[in-house]
Amino acid sequence: MSQSSHVNRIQKGILAIDEQLYDFIENEVLPKVGVDSDSYWSGFEKVIKAFTPRNKALLATRDEMQAKIDQWHLDHPAKDGTIDYPKYKTFLQDIGYLLPEGDDFTVTTDNVDDEIAHIAGPQLVVPVRNARYALNATNARWGSLYDALYGTDVISDDKGQEAKGGYNPKRGAAVVAYAKKFLDEHFALVSGSYNDVTGFNVVDGKLEIAQGTSSTQLQDSAKFVGYVGDANSPSGILLKNNKLHAEIQIDSNHPIGKDDPASIKDVLLESAITAIQDCEDSIAAVDAGEKVEVYRNWLGLMNGDLQETFEKGGKTRTRKQNPDREYTTPDGGTLTLPGRALLLIRNVGHLMQNPAILVDMGDGQEEIFEGIMDSLITPLLTLNDIKGKNELSNSRKGSMYIVKPKMHGPDEVKFADDLFAASEDVLGLPRNTLKIGIMDEERRMTVNLKEAIRQAKERVIFINTGFLDRTGDEMHTSMNAGPFVRKGEMKSQAWQPAYEQWNVDIGLETGLQGRAQIGKGMWAKPDEMKEMMDTKAAHPKSGASTAWVPSPTGATLHSMHYHQVSVSDVQDRLKSRDRASLDDILTIPLAKNTNWTEEEKQQEIDNNAQGILGYVVRWVNQGVGCSKVPDINDVGLMEDRATLRISSQHITNWLHHGVVSQQQVTDTMQRMAKVVDEQNADDPDYQPMATDLANSYAFKAACDLIFKGRTQPSGYTEPLLHQARLDLKASA
Repeated sequence: MSQSSHVNRIQKGILAIDEQLYDFIENEVLPKVGVDSDSYWSGFEKVIKAFTPRNKALLATRDEMQAKIDQWHLDHPAKDGTIDYPKYKTFLQDIGYLLPEGDDFTVTTDNVDDEIAHIAGPQLVVPVRNARYALNATNARWGSLYDALYGTDVISDDKGQEAKGGYNPKRGAAVVAYAKKFLDEHFALVSGSYNDVTGFNVVDGKLEIAQGTSSTQLQDSAKFVGYVGDANSPSGILLKNNKLHAEIQIDSNHPIGKDDPASIKDVLLESAITAIQDCEDSIAAVDAGEKVEVYRNWLGLMNGDLQETFEKGGKTRTRKQNPDREYTTPDGGTLTLPGRALLLIRNVGHLMQNPAILVDMGDGQEEIFEGIMDSLITPLLTLNDIKGKNELSNSRKGSMYIVKPKMHGPDEVKFADDLFAASEDVLGLPRNTLKIGIMDEERRMTVNLKEAIRQAKERVIFINTGFLDRTGDEMHTSMNAGPFVRKGEMKSQAWQPAYEQWNVDIGLETGLQGRAQIGKGMWAKPDEMKEMMDTKAAHPKSGASTAWVPSPTGATLHSMHYHQVSVSDVQDRLKSRDRASLDDILTIPLAKNTNWTEEEKQQEIDNNAQGILGYVVRWVNQGVGCSKVPDINDVGLMEDRATLRISSQHITNWLHHGVVSQQQVTDTMQRMAKVVDEQNADDPDYQPMATDLANSYAFKAACDLIFKGRTQPSGYTEPLLHQARLDLKASA
């Protein structure tokens, strides 16, 4: 990878630090958090010396295991899409891929905020490099149910309810009816419906609900927990169910409230309970300048002073973090609720290196491992929050929450645990201040999940299935086994439901309930909210205490599922079931036959190629790491590097096994480049590919992801993407 040797660097021991990064830390960070420069950089250097060789060794182990698996499949070819699984399992044990399981244990993580330990609800994942998006996600703790319904397909366009032009009263009435049905279901009245309510007041600490000349109360009076304004004429009624809040907002002068019998203008739902500010899959940050943007935004979030000014609707707007919300309790006290999602940060995994810092370990300069750099810098940026110095606090427990992606098994979790401890020592923090979220998105992590959790049992606060990356690793690991099923059939294969259940089973077995999140993956279709509402209740019903959503609106809508389902009750029931089948998890999703028609094969690679190009062109040319990319049918899908990994590895597999030819793939990529250019024709910043394919860094990178896919470590897309963007920037 390019080391950007032309940049100015500051030498600190073995570290040659890009001047942009050095100036940021020296002038914007260290004075603000009260850390001495010399002690910080000397501690930094010490950690680099200790952990760089360990990081290299872990990556070498990945390569060695993959080479052995590749050879095994060549020596034991599948027959009719099936391999000798008993022999295969023994082989995986022999090479240390599948480890023996130790005694039972329970995690002991402490000082965990309630949003992670006790409250089940939606989780946003957002690119922290984009300040506006980062703030939107932070502020998505509370969302308007009326807005979420009115602006999405949850409310149909039938019967004159179209969302076109100005405000549509018929659509508005459908929204109000939906919201009042929600209130009826989860905050039921002793008599009647919220449709009959004409007013609210608080009398002697009890909520009185007027219905014309009569009145009623909540069936469960404990669900009334606070109000805003005067008890005789409140402007807000705060309710609570399954540890989630809902606020009925009242205003007779509001355009909606003036036409409502009870003057209800909106129902505000507690929505994104937590949000992951992402340094990894959803961003492009290939050098010091881009990493500084990432770090500066996280620093602003952790100090409560991040702001972003932008133009919208012809007006200049400034966005900043929301304050906490205050209510009067039924007995006259004060209740303060967080106004912002509890933030986690997803650091980079163990693979990538970055030219922001060059290190000399005795064999000449090389790029720093980005995950090590993140582990030393992101906690530094978080110090004021950890120490409780901010008015707008994130963690009320003095903890920092770091999600670690793409780890392969217990040894790599042990490495991360030790690295976090070393970072704590550099910064003078108590042990286990830095908590870890373990992404279960690599095959070797899945099959050894219990032992992986054991390695971080004092700091784990999160395990999460990531079906997309997990599918990419499934394909790359077993690349030589044979051709895989079509991409759309992956979720129906034996390994997938077993993998999802296994994650919950292991999480409950190791005592994560009440201490850590058990999470599920992303809803990838941000415009298909009705479908999400029809299907995503499956996540809390599976025992998952959180699941990813693509937008604040998605968080508000998905939060209703956690009113329907008590996750803690589900988890209590699931503890007694049998664990998911390891044999099913190890079943490779091979096609039983490959007698697809030529049309079906072309359709498959068209779909994959279009998705690859639609994502890569924005990543390389514009530095956009996560975006809504139109698919082959112009349906917008949230794409990041995980979806890219699947699509590229899938074509690579079919190409490797002769299902499609190299010429066919090349022709398809060239044809799809024109399609993607047309889909982006309205973007003034878009740089077309098809007009000059030979000189398009993006097009070349997209093709390399396929034609070099077998040699990419674990099938990851980052090395080729990073190099393409660095080359593009250097050429400019």
